[in-house]
Amino acid sequence: MENLILFRNLKHGDILRDVCSLQTRNMGSGEALKSSVTARLIELAVRYGFEGNLWHCFLTYTLINNVNPYTLSAERRGAVGGTLEKTALHDMHRFRTFFRFDKVFVPEYILGFELIHSKNEGETFNKRIRDRIVSLAEKLATESTDEAFLSDLNQYYHDYGVGKYGQHKAFRIRQGSDEKLLVEPISRVKHVYLEDLVGIESQKKKLTDNTEAFLEGRPANNVLLYGDAGTGKSSCIKGILNRYFDDGLRIIEIYKHQAEYLNDVISEVKNRNYRFIIYMDDLSFEDSEVEYKYLKAVIEGGLEKKPDNILIYATSNRRHLIHEGFSDKLDRGPGDDIHESDTVQEKLSLSARFGEKIYFGRPDKKEFNRIVLEIAKRRGLDFDDETLLKEANKWELSHGGMSGRTAEQFIDHMEGIGINR
Repeated sequence: MENLILFRNLKHGDILRDVCSLQTRNMGSGEALKSSVTARLIELAVRYGFEGNLWHCFLTYTLINNVNPYTLSAERRGAVGGTLEKTALHDMHRFRTFFRFDKVFVPEYILGFELIHSKNEGETFNKRIRDRIVSLAEKLATESTDEAFLSDLNQYYHDYGVGKYGQHKAFRIRQGSDEKLLVEPISRVKHVYLEDLVGIESQKKKLTDNTEAFLEGRPANNVLLYGDAGTGKSSCIKGILNRYFDDGLRIIEIYKHQAEYLNDVISEVKNRNYRFIIYMDDLSFEDSEVEYKYLKAVIEGGLEKKPDNILIYATSNRRHLIHEGFSDKLDRGPGDDIHESDTVQEKLSLSARFGEKIYFGRPDKKEFNRIVLEIAKRRGLDFDDETLLKEANKWELSHGGMSGRTAEQFIDHMEGIGINR
């Protein structure tokens, strides 16, 4: 293990180190360590949803999570070649040796491990990601040469990426204990699908057209989704993430008070082989808040060109994002600003940096009723239309008015309490 060159800082490397150390122990003297390794492998299996040969799954997981010069190059280009590839082959020869440890140092009863889980997924990965890892582990275990072993990994790196960005759809940021910025995966993203969002067809079309242009490397705009509350703005963002994840789309959620970290986030992801949307939900600023100035500089205005693999999508109830009062429009007000035109332009300039603005308005009664009936149909609710709409119209009067959110909450209510049909 000490002879590894590129693949050195392995995630959960303590398990591999302990298994390697079992080689030097006399028969029977390493039973306690073997039991410890077994317990940790089973813990990882439950966390990540691994099945079958847990040792092979574990080694595969360490390989696809090791971010190093070779894996980053393979992510961008597939086969790498040159000195990097020769060095990687040196490491793969040792990993093929590690793969054979399962016959001696790993208990037999976890080499055909079955995870009792209703969805065949763990606490961290969904079934799709989990299946990719398990399938790759099975394939790597059959390869008889270092070159074939590395070729399988190259294909995985190029198709799905390396590390957290290859395995997760969405991320959030926080500041670590050492004040270093951390981009952390969101392991459970709500499964919202664009097809299920009713009554906003033109808005969805504008958003998907812009997103597809972005993914295909064509010119695309930053997008501001604005309008009434509960009309599907945030749901559209979740919908495009679920639709375009396999095309390399990733989303990083940033709150407005974190705007000062935007440049740090961009620096981390600008050279990765993905397309990133920085998502800012419910974005608006009061007069006393100055974080919008960071956002203005990042979107357009700083010296550094914004990377081609990054866009900013924001949602807001305000079209112009920043609070405006009548005093901004008049030559009088509580302040002493004598250049009122400059004040107005300062407040409009952030909104102007979003090249695509998509308005979401409340539905009228006819459209609201259509949304209710469509959601009920997709949920399989067996209510007659007249009863359903009568109850829906009573519900919306006391629950925030007519909107897509209100319609969905009403259907949740009807489905949950099971009103007599």
